[in-house]
Amino acid sequence: LFPLAVRGSEGLYMVNGPPTFTESAAFQRDSGKNCKAVAFSKDGSLFAWCNGEKVNVVNVSRAELLQSFDLPKTVCLEFSPKNNVLATWQAYATAKDGTAGVPNLQLHDLRTGKCLKSFMQKKMQNWCPCWADDESICARNVNNEVHFFENNNFNTIANKLHLQKVSDFVLSPGAQPTKVAVYVPGSKGAPSFVRLYQYPNFGGPQSALANKSFFKADKVTMLWNKKATAVLVIASTEVDKTGASYYGEQTLHYLAANGESAVVQLPKNGPIYDVAWSPNSVEFCAVYGFMPAKATVFNLKCDPVFDFGTGPRNAAYYSPHGHILVLAGFGNLRGQMEVWDVKNYKLVSKPVASDSTYFAWCPDGEHIVTATCAPRLRVSNGYKIWHYTGSVLHSYEVPSDEEMWQVFWQPFLDGVFPEKAVKYQAVPSELPSAEPRPAQAYRPPALRNKPVTSSKLHEDEPPQNMKPHLGGSDKPLSKTALKNQRKHEAKKAAKQEAKADANQGLAQIKTPQNALQNAVPAMTTGDPEVDKKIKNLKKKLKAIEQLKEQAAAGKQLEKNQVEKIQKEAALLKELEDLELGV
Repeated sequence: LFPLAVRGSEGLYMVNGPPTFTESAAFQRDSGKNCKAVAFSKDGSLFAWCNGEKVNVVNVSRAELLQSFDLPKTVCLEFSPKNNVLATWQAYATAKDGTAGVPNLQLHDLRTGKCLKSFMQKKMQNWCPCWADDESICARNVNNEVHFFENNNFNTIANKLHLQKVSDFVLSPGAQPTKVAVYVPGSKGAPSFVRLYQYPNFGGPQSALANKSFFKADKVTMLWNKKATAVLVIASTEVDKTGASYYGEQTLHYLAANGESAVVQLPKNGPIYDVAWSPNSVEFCAVYGFMPAKATVFNLKCDPVFDFGTGPRNAAYYSPHGHILVLAGFGNLRGQMEVWDVKNYKLVSKPVASDSTYFAWCPDGEHIVTATCAPRLRVSNGYKIWHYTGSVLHSYEVPSDEEMWQVFWQPFLDGVFPEKAVKYQAVPSELPSAEPRPAQAYRPPALRNKPVTSSKLHEDEPPQNMKPHLGGSDKPLSKTALKNQRKHEAKKAAKQEAKADANQGLAQIKTPQNALQNAVPAMTTGDPEVDKKIKNLKKKLKAIEQLKEQAAAGKQLEKNQVEKIQKEAALLKELEDLELGV
């Protein structure tokens, strides 16, 4: 069983995951309406919550209360990776006389319950210190410096990383040695940059593992891959100065720990909605471009591997094992999901989760939860548990006078659940299919009894495999082979051009006399003004021919188009007069 924690106006409780979906007896429901913060430990064994009176920590499997802290105003909670420390944050407040407030970030020893250290942390953003996975290092950003502590000794700063103004940093996941990605925003015409360091080598620019500088960045998001070999940087500006998008402007950059860096070339203009690393650490998926958005998987050379074409989507979610990828359109889109088998790049299912504000994979890599939560949406709050083949296995909607604020799976460590083969057949479910009836486009009364003509604003692009298959192998061609290939292609193109020219010459000989009035004249009048008039008249006559063809095909023409056709005789007369004057 993989429990789900549910927090809302009905209180805080846990629900057993597939196949039972009953309320968990291991966790006693907290019925208070004041629960503001909840957190599972990384391995899912511990659970902490603040109910507006105390912060409680329980062992999930044994249903036993481990610690209780008297911190009623806590709004954020987080466990350290090995469950040694619980970090709590309360909103910062100054004293009534205007003097500095009390420290509001506390680090508690979970074995003894003692407070190890208190810090002042005014901003909620990036409030929590970051630990390496083995807890040998802990770091926090203080006044544009990164302070490092070792082995949870918070009384001594073991190391400092000082650059002009470090705005953000991210520690690498996985085993030692720990790497640090830092972002320094640009100022006074200097570019912004992201640098990678290996702890504790921080001695100037030469000690950096990699460096990437760029303009056009008000904020960045840095994403390490699981193996800590590379970082993806999404740089974005608040305002797009070209006026093309109200999302601002985004660019995607790649930095590797071996020093390589590149700008990821995205073939469609527009916002970057989402970027996700595959758990295999050698591929990543980007969702980008004006709607309908494109989604593409790239390799570590930033070359496209597979293009999913275009569609209504703004998010990408890899399964925990990386064998399935879900592309989804939530928020201001209808909630369409595309479930792809990553190994074979085949579409598994296309379920629709309307009005969803949250999506998460279950740690087993088989099930998914989608939810509609307040305050994003205050109506129809509830959650659905799906199998990735498109079946809804369980659905819960809160009563109309209640709200649901949060729902999330209990985490498990990697390797607990083995990867299973991808299924294409929908898993049986007692619930009816969640397929909504397709909405009909509005048709004005005058067109309702006439045949429907499909008119799309954008033509959808189909998915396509971008891997090069040259001579049956994936190996890149040598320089000589490429040169020969280009020569061969150029010869082929020249042959085809010569053939086309010959055909055109024959066609011109066979052209009947009455068709010659539409052909471009070989002679000129000698007067550039008259030549220009003749050219324009022929252009207009050609457009009239096209309109006549459309009318013959049954297309209803606009009033101005009909008027154009009526002018044909007058235009022909004018053209004749001009040509006779030659």
